[in-house]
Amino acid sequence: MRVLAVVPARGGSAGIPLKNLAPVGGVPLVARAVRAAVRAELIDRVVVSTDHGEIAAAAAEAGASVVTRPAELSGASASSESAVLHALATLAAGPDAAEPEAVVLVQCTSAFIDPADLDAAVTRVLDGEADVVFSGIETHEFLWTPAGVGVNHDREVRLPRQERDAQFRETGAFYVMRTAGLREHGHRFFGEVAVHPVPARHAVEVDAPEDLEIVRALAPFVDAPEPIDVDAVITDFDGVHTDDRAYVDSEGREMVLVSRSDGMGIALLRQSGVKLLVMSTEHNPVVAARARKLGVPVLQGLAEKRTVLRDWLSIEGLDPARVAYVGNDVNDLGPMSLVGWPVAVPDAHPKVRAAARVVLTRAGGAGAVRELCDRVTAARPEPAPAPEPRARPRFGPVAVGDVLVGDGEPVYVIGEIGINHNGDLDLARRLIDVAAEAGCQAVKFQKRTPSICVPVEQRGQIRQTPWGEMTYLEYKERTEFGRDEYTQIAKYCDERGIQWFASPWDAPSVDFLEEMDVPVHKVASASVADHELLRVLAATGKPLILSTGMSTLTEIDRAVEILGTERLIIMHATSTYPLPPEEANLRTITTLKERYGVPVGYSGHERGLQISLAAVTLGAVCVERHITLDRTMWGSDHAASLEPAGLEHLVRDIRVIEQALGDGVKRVFPGEEAPKARLRRVTV
Repeated sequence: MRVLAVVPARGGSAGIPLKNLAPVGGVPLVARAVRAAVRAELIDRVVVSTDHGEIAAAAAEAGASVVTRPAELSGASASSESAVLHALATLAAGPDAAEPEAVVLVQCTSAFIDPADLDAAVTRVLDGEADVVFSGIETHEFLWTPAGVGVNHDREVRLPRQERDAQFRETGAFYVMRTAGLREHGHRFFGEVAVHPVPARHAVEVDAPEDLEIVRALAPFVDAPEPIDVDAVITDFDGVHTDDRAYVDSEGREMVLVSRSDGMGIALLRQSGVKLLVMSTEHNPVVAARARKLGVPVLQGLAEKRTVLRDWLSIEGLDPARVAYVGNDVNDLGPMSLVGWPVAVPDAHPKVRAAARVVLTRAGGAGAVRELCDRVTAARPEPAPAPEPRARPRFGPVAVGDVLVGDGEPVYVIGEIGINHNGDLDLARRLIDVAAEAGCQAVKFQKRTPSICVPVEQRGQIRQTPWGEMTYLEYKERTEFGRDEYTQIAKYCDERGIQWFASPWDAPSVDFLEEMDVPVHKVASASVADHELLRVLAATGKPLILSTGMSTLTEIDRAVEILGTERLIIMHATSTYPLPPEEANLRTITTLKERYGVPVGYSGHERGLQISLAAVTLGAVCVERHITLDRTMWGSDHAASLEPAGLEHLVRDIRVIEQALGDGVKRVFPGEEAPKARLRRVTV
């Protein structure tokens, strides 16, 4: 070991309590000092001398060794030299004892230390140019005593700046000393002393609270840009996605300015697995529309962002230290204080810029979000090349009871009653009538065990229902059909000549449906990653319909491995209610067919018929749509459901499309013969 760096960092501080742990740019002062020394190429080892456990932990995390500083050397009167000499003595008594040629005293009170400056100063000592080199800033300031006497000038002869020799103010950032000289003199200044000039922006020493405010404000502009290594990005909307202005037309409709480049950045983050969220205190359809366009969930109308963010992080299981929050105004200070990467746009409120670990260079609405996305993406590992799609056997139609579902067969149309029966058996019968009269082959329900499926934290939440005020668990139990209801449903469906089945949400519900002898089981999109449930379903040996909303190909791959492909039908779906056309992504039907070699259908949540009909033209072998008697009825799924006339038109048009698609063989049809004879001109 030729060069040792020692960072004294005691726990006590007169001006700022626990000053050495105070964050600047999101990093404690002691960690900033350690990082600078670790990054210096000529420093072989970095040691922090401290009497405080939290400081020791922060130092170790930043890459330093720790020497426990005794109480007699930890008081306000103890010199930094005493801490350095104690560290040298401690290391000399250790198993790796080695006397360094030079020792560097690095002070936590300087938030901005350039590793290159440390290397330059060390070089001057090792080369014999000086015994001591310290950091200083060039100054031409006139100094005075309280008595009005000039210290470095004659008040009667005021030479202009260019005619005065430069002087240097000691910044306190670092001191490089020849070790033998330090031991001999016991003081940091001895022999030949030289100054190493540092930039003015690096020269703020933190002694008082106002100094801390200054370096925090400077940090975003002084610190070199670095990749932002996080698992989630949360953004404010106004002033981050927009320029914080609104345009209102004569009809009172509001518009905002956004950057198209943000969309690509968001897409790249989603591909890399980073979680995303937009939070806004406003409740504005513009926010919802932009978030939907970006494919990012949004929370609006928030009175207290910090509390909501804390709960969201807990639900998502995220480490706050690995989360970025981007804000621009004082209502963002709360959530910014929760995360490891508080980020501000350049025109943010001064308090927000001061609290930020990173200040972006692009303004809101002018690429701020894209800039952040690029820096987050830069920290992500390079994605492995996508594996070649596995060659999968091609299976023929799947038999669902006495109905074949697959290519070349009539489209299997499912009227999803789901929970739209609202717990009313008579309403369920009326919906079965609607499906049967429209020409559907099946109706589908949902089956849950509420005590298993309702999350603990939601069970006691109060809901306003048509049956009065009750807890969410009571509501789910109130609307859940049991054995008596499903026995009657089975009998009624048989009378109407229509199949019925359900999506089970838990293992007991699978057992229940097996006892009811349904012809097929449906895997809801929410259950794609519930591998325990998938294994229970696979064990039934029944045909299975797998819905794929909210799922990646990797998640679907794993589900298919568990379920097998011999009796599997996959449904392309997007779990947005109601579904906007730009999120339908119908070409995924082809992707799923090619990847898995099984029949693929479409489960739609859109308003209208066009998207479902387009799915049929792209090869969907079955179509599932929610059905209702009236879209204005009470309940979560009614608004995205088809009413009786709409369902009747859907089935009618599907049958027309089936006929129109034909077999793909080019031929002259009988209806063309007469026009051909009359109109065709043949020349040689």
